[in-house]
Amino acid sequence: ALDLPPSVLVGHSMGCRVVVEAALQAPSRTAGVILVDGSQFAAAMGPALKELFSTPTGFDTITGKWFPDMFTAKSDPAIVAAGLARAQRLSRPLGESLLCDMQRYDVTRLAASLTSLRVPVMAIQTTYSNERRERQSMQPGQTTPYLDMLRTQVPGVRIEIIPDTGHFPQIDEPAQTNARIADFLGKLDRKSTRLNSS
Repeated sequence: ALDLPPSVLVGHSMGCRVVVEAALQAPSRTAGVILVDGSQFAAAMGPALKELFSTPTGFDTITGKWFPDMFTAKSDPAIVAAGLARAQRLSRPLGESLLCDMQRYDVTRLAASLTSLRVPVMAIQTTYSNERRERQSMQPGQTTPYLDMLRTQVPGVRIEIIPDTGHFPQIDEPAQTNARIADFLGKLDRKSTRLNSS
């Protein structure tokens, strides 16, 4: 509707899936894609989520565990509290549906969607989840199954690690995050790009 020129789409977390699909649906309007601390749910998470959501407190259990793990000691306590409160205000049916749909998308569509991208892609990664679903900060030179999958599906993907921070680098490390985005944009045709985010 705005008739924008080709744009660089920036997605964070769940929004990484949104910008990948937006780029595929509007390729002529997309100049690049930036994925900020994305992830990929494993197939085994499907049954695990269904079992957890079969209990009345399942969604609260997930938000109560996952969201505090998204922050580190350097995060602003007020932002941590606000993030958790916002997650817990989400209606249980909607929250459960979102997580189950995201897991199903990751297993059935994510890899193929990434392979179909025909624009420059950068991943800014700050965390990963270990085998116990505990979120950990990344370190320089470290890789993960998600990043390995990106390298396989998107040849030439640029991967940037911001170490020792949480899931929200745009909040905890804005200078480093913005510097990497600016450098990525600087390598594109600045006359025909515009920054949009999800």
